[in-house]
Formats: sequence, structure tokens, C-alpha cells
Amino acid sequence: MRKLLVLTAVISLLMLSTSMASAQDLGSEENPIQVYFVPSVEAQTLIEGGEVLREALTEATGLSFEVFVPTSYAATIEAMCASPENSMGFIPAAGYVIGNNRCGIEVEAAAVRFGWPVYWAQYLVARDSDIYTLGDLEGKTWAYPDPGSTSGFIVPSVELGAAGIEPGERVEAGGHNQAVLAVYNGEVDFATSFFSPPLMPGAAWDFGDLPEPYDLTIDEAYINDEDNLYVGDIRILDSRASVRETAPDIIDQVRILRISEPIPNDTMSFSPDFPADLRLEILDALIAFSDTEAWADSALGNEDGYSWTTLQPVQDDLFNSVRLQFQILGLTETDVFGDE
Repeated sequence: MRKLLVLTAVISLLMLSTSMASAQDLGSEENPIQVYFVPSVEAQTLIEGGEVLREALTEATGLSFEVFVPTSYAATIEAMCASPENSMGFIPAAGYVIGNNRCGIEVEAAAVRFGWPVYWAQYLVARDSDIYTLGDLEGKTWAYPDPGSTSGFIVPSVELGAAGIEPGERVEAGGHNQAVLAVYNGEVDFATSFFSPPLMPGAAWDFGDLPEPYDLTIDEAYINDEDNLYVGDIRILDSRASVRETAPDIIDQVRILRISEPIPNDTMSFSPDFPADLRLEILDALIAFSDTEAWADSALGNEDGYSWTTLQPVQDDLFNSVRLQFQILGLTETDVFGDE
């Protein structure tokens, strides 16, 4: 018995020693930090922008990073849970809540977009559609980005369910861009995707303002010399802007039916056993990087990527409203992610 106790103690010490060594060499070339991006926009944009981010973080911290863009939101959470000591991810609020519940993923910071710590879901329909109210969506075909998308699926599901509205056929489009284009191409009656407020000259857009504060019979939609989407002198920043190259007339063809209540912005989260000191070092490096011109070429700062302006530290309780939405809808993670 005494020999068994001694053997157990030795094994425990060896495991502790291995864990400590692993934590100490985290960020080495042999043990790079794994960085995950959810595939909410074009994967190639995230891959190329992720490389820019990787180089900037390595230069700032001296640590090694490896970038991944999994095939789904679910795969991203699964990968982070499978690497509890060395992974970080840029994941939406719903994905964070699921990851936190599944394996203890912890939030460190959230995005700020053009001064906003929140964003919205938007309902899109064809510009010439006869859909004018939420109730008109009853029985209509619906395209959404991914079942793990907070703005693209979770929040709209809660709102539609609370209103007693049952859409018709549901189409998982694979990303916000694809959901927008599904309406543009006439493949569905409506789509849900993210809304960020437009940039307006003079008085800024505010809560309660129309999501489309312009008149297309007066103002012209166009792409300017800097490749940004405008209507008159108002710059468009919602998900329709991300498809402007594929569909330069997207504003003429697709309108916003309505937007949701505010949603906490996407997160920078870490696997549960990721060292606390390295979390803060990485956050500080990213905040400093967001003040540079190169930020606009990164996966986070690129307006065809995540469109983050910067980051700010946040606490877990910010996401209690998202947890409440899961409870209201009665959603489990299997309902959201399936059996992956």
C-alpha cells in the first residue's frame, strides 16, 4: 500500500512538472500559441489577415503563434476545448457562452467597432419585397450564416420565437456574406446577419435611429476611391458592405427590415488553463497594434474581416443576457452546433 502511495505521488509530481514545463515553453516554436478565427467571413480574408496578426504579435511579444480558421463555429469551440493550455480564439458571444459552459473557456476582452461596444442583428429582404413587418416573415424562407452565430441565428431565433413567428425553409448559408447574397440572388425571402451603425457626417447614428438613415430616391449608393460603400455621404458598415465587390448594387437591391436589441461584441477568449500573464501581454500587444496602420490589414481590423477598431477588457457577466436568450429559446448546444 505504501509503495502504491509513493508511486501515485511520483506520477502526480511528474504530471505537475510536465504541465509546468508546458506552460513555461508556451509560445516557443515547438509549442506555439494556437489562434482560432470563426469562419464568419471569407476564409481567405481571415487566413491572410491572420498572418498579418501573427507577425505583429510575434514582433511585439517574442512568442510564436499558429493561426487556424476551422470550418464552422462548432469546430472552433471544439478545437479550443481540446487544447486547454495553449489556445485563444476570436469568437462571438453565443460561441463564448457555449465554450465557457462546455470546457471553461474564459473571456479576456471584446471588440470595439467605431466606438461601439455592441452590435445588432439585422433582418434583410429584397428592396422591392412586400415584406414590411416582422410578422410578414411567417412562413418565409430564411438564410442565416451559421447556427453558432449570435447575430445571424441566436438572437433572431429568440425574437422570432417570442413573436410567435415560424419561418419556412431554413438555409444555413455558411457565413454572413453568403446569407446576404442569398437575398440578393433571390434564393430566400429574408436573411439575418450583423448590423454595425453607418458612419454619418455631423450628428452620429444613435440608438433608436433608422438603420437606413437615407433616401435612395435622393442619395446614390456607390463605392468610393478607397473601396468603401457609401450612400450619399453616409458610409455603410453593416454586412452588406462586405459583399460590395461581388454585388456593387447591394444597397439598391437589399434593404434592412429591422434590427434587434444590442448584442455584446465578439470576444477574445482563452482556453481555461492558458497562463494569465500571457493573456494580458497579448491583450496589451493587440490594443497597441490597433493604433497602427497595419491593423487595417489584419483579420481583426480588416473591414472585410472582423472590422474591429480595437479591444477592451470585459468580464464574464457581460454575457448573461446571451445566456438568458438561450434559456428563453430553450436551446442546448446540440441545438446550436448539432452533433459535431
